Amino acid sequence: MIQLLRSIFASAAFFLLTVFSFPAIAQNVNHTFSISFVKNVSDTPITGRVFLAISRNAQPEPRYEAGSYFKSIPFWGKDVDHLQPGKEVVIDTNYLGYPITNLRDLPAGDYYIQAIMNVYTQYHRADGHTIWAHQDHWEGQHFNTSPGNFISGVHKIHYDPSQSQSFSIQLDSVLPARHLPPDTKQVKHIKIKSKILSDFWGHDMYLGATILLPKGFDGHPNVHYPVVYEQSHFGLGAPYGFTTQKGPVSAARKKLFDDYNLEDGYTFQQQYNSAHFPRMVIVTFQHPTPYYDDSYAVNSANNGPYGDAIMKELIPYIENHYRIIQQPYARVLTGGSTGGWESMALQLYHPDFFGGTWTLYPDPLDFRHFQLMDLTKDTNAFCANTFTMPFNANSTWQQSPRYMMRDNEGQPIRTTKEASWLEAVLGTHGRSGEQMDIFDAVFGPVGDDGYPVPLWDNLTGKIDSNAVNYAREHGFDLRYYLAKNWATLGPKLKDKLHVYVGDADNFYLNLAVYQFQDFLKYTEKPHYEGTFEYGRPMKGHGWQPMPISKMLEMMAKHITEHAPKGADTKAWKY
Repeated sequence: MIQLLRSIFASAAFFLLTVFSFPAIAQNVNHTFSISFVKNVSDTPITGRVFLAISRNAQPEPRYEAGSYFKSIPFWGKDVDHLQPGKEVVIDTNYLGYPITNLRDLPAGDYYIQAIMNVYTQYHRADGHTIWAHQDHWEGQHFNTSPGNFISGVHKIHYDPSQSQSFSIQLDSVLPARHLPPDTKQVKHIKIKSKILSDFWGHDMYLGATILLPKGFDGHPNVHYPVVYEQSHFGLGAPYGFTTQKGPVSAARKKLFDDYNLEDGYTFQQQYNSAHFPRMVIVTFQHPTPYYDDSYAVNSANNGPYGDAIMKELIPYIENHYRIIQQPYARVLTGGSTGGWESMALQLYHPDFFGGTWTLYPDPLDFRHFQLMDLTKDTNAFCANTFTMPFNANSTWQQSPRYMMRDNEGQPIRTTKEASWLEAVLGTHGRSGEQMDIFDAVFGPVGDDGYPVPLWDNLTGKIDSNAVNYAREHGFDLRYYLAKNWATLGPKLKDKLHVYVGDADNFYLNLAVYQFQDFLKYTEKPHYEGTFEYGRPMKGHGWQPMPISKMLEMMAKHITEHAPKGADTKAWKY
């Protein structure tokens, strides 16, 4: 624990020193893990990233517990370029690990080890760049479960850091393909090839959606319905966990649901299918990219034209196949966290297409509070000058670690440095498949090498002001975008912006919401303050003001009240 804390809170210079140089007394001791794949797995060379995971337990398999933001066993990673079958790649004390920096720091003992190969695909993009990254196979960018990736068996070893040791591991299995879940009477799944994205990436790319149909959909063939476009991370489950199967609910889970105004999938199904409920179609998008499980639903230099693909291909496909009312008043948006940011972005970017957003605990809406960073002024993501008093200058001699996560009582849990360090081990060139790197891929410019220019360096924390300015001027700082364009956007957004976040959001996302609200308070021509709720104190990430079934009823009322004269708002209320 002491060693880990030292690694976390040390300065950036010391961090790099511990990674790349070592005490003289240890130079004659080395530990090597030689990893190769057999021809039965692939008879052609592979480019990708090899991982070594080390656990004290054989079950669950080590791969399942490596690389998590919240709890990870020790693991190490190394890029490979056209690795031949049978040729070994070596992970040793020269490579960076997480949460233990160096293999030398792994305590002596018995361990279970497993190797994983995250297989990359070569893309010849339309922007002229050629890059390697992991092609999502409808698993949501999870290197340890992705179809087509290689894994080894789980092997027991005895590890002694005081003696040189060598271990050999063979990747001898390929993870199997995944398939869409079977459709039911009310839950449908679609997956379509996107020409827009395929043209950009030079590779077949897909979009999808899970669609929840209202009760009686088949029995009312002449009825057209309002639609709720719900944004979330990649997942093939029904919207809001909709299920006809009642399962046990523990006391702890029930308390969590009560505290956060949530409802389980069976309770939601009962409400959604009840006699009094307005009949609406609910759609959850799937749009994984080579960088993340989610594109953020916008056009970006690195991800490509996902915004265009969703608006011009996916939505028209859904609306033409499922009898959607194809008018702005009948299309509303919602989503939480990443999906919260997306719901707001889609409403701001397409104010004439959507009729309102109910945005929940969104990713940073204002770059002045990018979690605890002010990306417009700060120079380092990992530390801040110690705060003294509002009327005094901050100290230039003392620095405090910057956190990206806390518990509901305010206790800091995870630093930005830790999260960035984890992503540095998961992948180079922004290919970790995780949260900080997707911010770079969505918001930042393309580098000369074709990969995203990071907003900050994952090892030093240095913020790139040019990348930040690029992101702001290209509309990804949503508060800044709204302020710049209020004269034209404002009249189109009245009654359309509704934001909800816990006052103790675990990722500090409420801070940017405050600033977003502050802007709306002082708008003119028109003046529109939006709707904002923060809940009572100690409500963290995931809090919402009411169960989702009640929120959907609120949306239905909004749709009815904003329908144009002559619109039939009774047909879908059978």
